[in-house]
Amino acid sequence: MTGVHSDSPTWWLRFTGPRFWPTWLMFAVLWLVTRLPFRWQMRVGHLIGRIAWRLARRRRHIAEVNLRLCFPQLDDREHLELVRAHFLSLGKGIVETALCWWGRASQLRPKRVLVGREHLQEALAAGKGVVLLSAHFTTLELGGRLLALDTPFHVLYRQHRNPLFEQVMQRARKRRFEQAIPRNDTRALLRSLRNGMPVWYAPDQNHGGPQSVFVPFFGIPASTLTATARIAKASGAAVVPFFQTRLPDNEGYLLTLCPALDQFPSGDLHGDTARINRLLEDVIREMPEQYLWVHRRFKTRPEGEPYPY
Repeated sequence: MTGVHSDSPTWWLRFTGPRFWPTWLMFAVLWLVTRLPFRWQMRVGHLIGRIAWRLARRRRHIAEVNLRLCFPQLDDREHLELVRAHFLSLGKGIVETALCWWGRASQLRPKRVLVGREHLQEALAAGKGVVLLSAHFTTLELGGRLLALDTPFHVLYRQHRNPLFEQVMQRARKRRFEQAIPRNDTRALLRSLRNGMPVWYAPDQNHGGPQSVFVPFFGIPASTLTATARIAKASGAAVVPFFQTRLPDNEGYLLTLCPALDQFPSGDLHGDTARINRLLEDVIREMPEQYLWVHRRFKTRPEGEPYPY
């Protein structure tokens, strides 16, 4: 499937084989869910989360390990409740991703509360672009769509291994976010920043390799990308933290734009990367069930430390 052009009107013809039928069925069901009232959409997400809790044993184990490492003060009952709450959040996140791709603006706009827009405007006034620093919360996709309703920005993304999923995701992101930049395309990223465009970026997953350093994450050495400080140094762009919170009782979503990080980068790559992790920790502690705990955050270990999963 290499080289399929997602803008071609006949792009879908390349994905008609039987191996793609389950993915097409999933997309069809999710599209239909986006046409339901919001309360029913969240009920569907709740159901998906309950099913995943029962069936996705490998991912449940990863979440359990992560949460025990990061919240050792909780007892067994509290850990179990947090893991269950996380899977319900994951289920809702699947529906929210569909809303990001196919939801109508008129349906979504009343569901958002935006705080701190002035921080982004102030940072953009410098004319060097802005890195919108985020993290992998289960609300990530929809949070971006809600901000993009009236704030254009570009997004960095990691390509999906399923080629049909990749094509649908890429087409949706191009419609919603103007430009989707592959994670390893540094030139395109810097070009967007030089043109004064905000670029949305979440550096909190474990990719290992020479562009990462071990810094504490909830007190545990975690392989963490140093790209945020390096991008800010190369471009002069301000770094504005941007987070999304799912509000209780289906009230919608709180979007928070924070003041640009002061004296960042500092010249200390290790210290700057640790600073970002501390910032993310503070936000995660406020809504731990909404963070993406099914990712193997600690899979890369310092020499001599055991693999936890």
